[in-house]
Amino acid sequence: MPFVEGVRRAAGSGGFDLVFGGGDDWMAALAAYRTQIPVPVAHPDYDVVETVLDKVRLAQFAEKAGLASPHTELATDQALAAWSGPLVIKCKEHWAPNQTHPLRIEAKLFANVATARPQVLRIRAAGAEPILQRPVNGSLGALIGVFHDGRLHGRTQQVSTRLWPTPNGASARAYTVPVNEDLVTKVESMLLELGWHGLVELQFLTGDDGVPHLIDFNGRFFGSLALAESARPGLVAAWAESVLGSKSPDLGDARIGARYSWVAGDLRRARIERRGGLLRDLVDTLQWSARARHSIWDPQDIRPSVVLTLGRFRRS
Repeated sequence: MPFVEGVRRAAGSGGFDLVFGGGDDWMAALAAYRTQIPVPVAHPDYDVVETVLDKVRLAQFAEKAGLASPHTELATDQALAAWSGPLVIKCKEHWAPNQTHPLRIEAKLFANVATARPQVLRIRAAGAEPILQRPVNGSLGALIGVFHDGRLHGRTQQVSTRLWPTPNGASARAYTVPVNEDLVTKVESMLLELGWHGLVELQFLTGDDGVPHLIDFNGRFFGSLALAESARPGLVAAWAESVLGSKSPDLGDARIGARYSWVAGDLRRARIERRGGLLRDLVDTLQWSARARHSIWDPQDIRPSVVLTLGRFRRS
């Protein structure tokens, strides 16, 4: 497989101690082919990774641990015929062994089965398996940390106040809040049952009833990682040290009130939502951004932002 061979060459070219997967498919591939890679892989064994990436099985583990999650089932013809009301269509999983092409079809919300059916057919045509989820109305939040020795370390909890694409997208703005101890207890129970270790970002939607519903599991680098690292420095280093067997530092909880901004997404959101008018929303976006951490932009290390911008410019 070219991916594995590329990782082997990179690992053999110099002093690397560990390899991380930057996306779900890379994480899964590294876990599946770890015996062919000459350095340790940061992620759990493939059967564990496969389970957390499988939306149906993840919902089952969540329920066993006492966590709420949206009703989830395979999008069979029988399930579609019996469904009424709005629904979310997702891929059951994004990667399988021997898969050599990228497959990432994002989740979408539909008003009814009739409008959702083309998306189901699109996922099937791509060789993936679609699932149905009952939508949950609520605010997006996340619980983050490094799971090691049965405990979640460096605990960070965040809520998102702006999303892109609007209204059901990723965090364009977020800030840290006090950790919900009851939620942590249930999450630790689920992670232990799964056999997970390492970094984890669990995303929840919380409605007016205050109940968090688990909607996603990220066991690799994620968009707002800079927020967690700024509010609780050393998270990724602790993850690496736990994999390599070093004694990692005792990480406390994240600082409350730290801010995050995905300014490109937030500006696009402002152009659509226009909260208080377009100009006011744009100004508010820039003011928030000026006092926040960013996913890539850092005035003390601008090269990653420059490389990303130039790469997108060349592709366009």
